[in-house]
Amino acid sequence: MQFPDDDNGQLLAEISAAGVDLSKMQQIDFYILFEQQVDAEKFATEIVNDALVQTADVEKCKDTGVWEVIAHVQMVPEHALLGQAEQYIESIANSFNGYGDGWGLDAEEA
Repeated sequence: MQFPDDDNGQLLAEISAAGVDLSKMQQIDFYILFEQQVDAEKFATEIVNDALVQTADVEKCKDTGVWEVIAHVQMVPEHALLGQAEQYIESIANSFNGYGDGWGLDAEEA
């Protein structure tokens, strides 16, 4: 299988090489970072009201001290759809002073 030559394509290639079936629904975790806990919590509340995101967790990063919201989305991890979902979630996060930090596939679900 060929993947586009970008960050998302590289990650998809690695996931595929690890034996994950990318044609099936997977839990994709989108990571959004915030300096302030209140912003992270407001964003988490807002994003779970969106049809795209099923659940969201708020955690404080032990290493950096920033707040992280992990938005969980059930989807087929197709390159174009991942990019669109990432941009969409980040656009909402920006209004809460958050910024995207990539995505990953929940290894427990794979």
